[in-house]
Amino acid sequence: MIDYKIFNVTDLATNCVYLIDKETGCNAVVDPGAKSDKLIEQINADGGKLTYILLTHGHYDHITFAKQLADMFGAMIITGKANAEFLSDSTLNLTAFHNINLEPFKADVYLEDGDTFMIGETKVKYISTPGHTKGCGCYITDKLLICGDTLFCESYGRTDLPTGNNNDMVNSIKKLKQLEGDYIVIPGHGPTSTLEHEKKYNPLMSRV
Repeated sequence: MIDYKIFNVTDLATNCVYLIDKETGCNAVVDPGAKSDKLIEQINADGGKLTYILLTHGHYDHITFAKQLADMFGAMIITGKANAEFLSDSTLNLTAFHNINLEPFKADVYLEDGDTFMIGETKVKYISTPGHTKGCGCYITDKLLICGDTLFCESYGRTDLPTGNNNDMVNSIKKLKQLEGDYIVIPGHGPTSTLEHEKKYNPLMSRV
């Protein structure tokens, strides 16, 4: 069973998610868009080890502190294969437009749609959800749907940035709607929700 805690980072209030499998102590951080002293304190309080850093997509407010955090704790960086070029392209990750210096880096593991891996004793499934960017993806556990900037509480990600696509977004939201069961939805920004709530009240999900 995964426990989670959300740390609000960056000027854009990115939801950086800390996950820990309490049975094993295996842990992960999703979307470290900026340094968070409170997050680092939490990792140290749980034993000072970090297993994985998971990236939902490649915009700077989700990846800026990924390499530094990985180096700090010896963690492996995991993301979708379609997100690879965002980690080194300043136009795609938007650092070129915000005067942000981000050294190019690579992930250790690149996932395909439907791939799974374990955080301790908890299975995590990766699904590709392009739309906001072509490299967007979500991570699904037994109770969590961590969806970056694909799905928000009663909203969804913008599609007017590089590689964004309206048709892709519609298909990705439909894909999430078709998931069986209910999940706690943790978006890239804003409040958490549930999948059942989004099926009823999200303007796009309710009509696809």
